[in-house]
Amino acid sequence: MARIGVNPGRGRSSDYRPAKVTVALLCHIPNLDGYFKHRLDVLKLSLASLHAHTPEPHDLLVFDNGSCPPVVDYLREMHLGGVVDYLVLSQRNIGKIGAFKLLFQTAAGEIVAYCDGDIFFYPGWLPAHLAVLEAFPQVGMVSGIPLRDRSARASRSLREIESKGASGVTITRERLVPDEWEADWAVSVGRDPKEHLASTADHKEVVLRAGGIKAVGTASHFQFVSPRRIVLEALPDNWSGRLMGEMIELDEAVDDAGYLRLSTTQRFVRHMGNALSPDMVNTAEEFGLRVGAPVDSPSYRRYWLMRVPGVRRLVRFLYNLAFDLLHRGGER
Repeated sequence: MARIGVNPGRGRSSDYRPAKVTVALLCHIPNLDGYFKHRLDVLKLSLASLHAHTPEPHDLLVFDNGSCPPVVDYLREMHLGGVVDYLVLSQRNIGKIGAFKLLFQTAAGEIVAYCDGDIFFYPGWLPAHLAVLEAFPQVGMVSGIPLRDRSARASRSLREIESKGASGVTITRERLVPDEWEADWAVSVGRDPKEHLASTADHKEVVLRAGGIKAVGTASHFQFVSPRRIVLEALPDNWSGRLMGEMIELDEAVDDAGYLRLSTTQRFVRHMGNALSPDMVNTAEEFGLRVGAPVDSPSYRRYWLMRVPGVRRLVRFLYNLAFDLLHRGGER
């Protein structure tokens, strides 16, 4: 059949140029049951805080890693409404590192500000990250919250600077991270905050100073800002097929390549976990952000039944069996 007319784009050009920073969010919510029951509310607050508190030039790229229809519908709505610049939908869950391989190759910015889909952003987060990235030599990752239990991981490059020194950089050990931040972090990942604080009671942070900027010698792979080329260099060549894991290996690869992993000294982001706590809801409302209903914090008392030998193994087996029956085969 003959061509009808001429492609209207022929001979024309676009004035679009990608922003220096691509904010990249990874999302995986396969259903809205059980563990994922409240995850859509968390994702909505994450995107709302990101949109409200990132006035700096950026492109927002969302990679959805096999989520259920209500989540995909919401993301399409955000894309059509102009909140999300680029939306990549995967038909299946290709694993976190698999998603990273596509996500960081797709991002057009020289710098990628990565986050999982359960991160709350405070005002000023992006300039604070970029300031750390520019102030220190050989920085591979900058996170927006220092966490005590991350400092011993993938820190060979930091120890090398500590022992040999670096021009214009001073290093001290200080008690800097407030207990409140650590407790919030513990709750968001399902840990008993009292036990967590007790285990980190004697910890001191490695604090770096350069050009009037302070940073803590640790980073978190659930949220970080990085030069795109460094993450691409650190990612494995092979596809392992693993749905989770391999993130510590990514941290180590960045460190082994000689790049520092740092955090801001202030809390510019917050990990929310899989449900909105009452405190998180109050924080969001203080910034005028609409959110879903809060979920009461869990009790950390162990049920007597779970102390019976073999019960924990049986419950986990039944949980995994139920999950497989409901969702194996890509039920959407």
